Amino acid sequence: MYPYRFSLLVIPLLCLFGLSQAKAQEFSVYDSLPQLTTRIAQAGEATLVVNFWATWCKPCVEELPCFEQLREQYTGKNVQVLLVSLDFKSQLEKKFIPFLKAQQLKSEVVLFADTDANTWIPYIYEEWDGAIPVTLVVKGHQKAFNLGKFDNYSDLEAFVLPFVGDTKAVSLKSLINCSSGK
Repeated sequence: MYPYRFSLLVIPLLCLFGLSQAKAQEFSVYDSLPQLTTRIAQAGEATLVVNFWATWCKPCVEELPCFEQLREQYTGKNVQVLLVSLDFKSQLEKKFIPFLKAQQLKSEVVLFADTDANTWIPYIYEEWDGAIPVTLVVKGHQKAFNLGKFDNYSDLEAFVLPFVGDTKAVSLKSLINCSSGK
């Protein structure tokens, strides 16, 4: 008889239980370089793509979809994507968490809060001046470092490809995807 009464009851319940809101991305906070180096070492023989970025860095945010596409494209192919945010820990609740919630990233995210940049920046890469975005690819003892933004997915994939197992098969698949606009 009064159909609107049902909606008056259900809508507040959905909000109360958070069913109408997107879930925030899970993330870890690393306060020191040893935590980050331990995570990098845990990759073992997998290809680990580590992107250093921040929510306040426009080029960093612009290239995040490329890393999400890389994660999706290489799922099950022993490739891991680690997004290491250099946002300020003091902005965790106000900026970082809302950003993650809005972006709905599926890659592993870490907020790296080690303030001793003079120690950890040269440890990551001796010639790095600290500017972001930067990407580090690690596989075993092999490493590659890219300073600056990847303009598109193809450039990122070309950088990572030498570290991936069957490069001929992946290259052909990548060319097919690029030509079809995916």
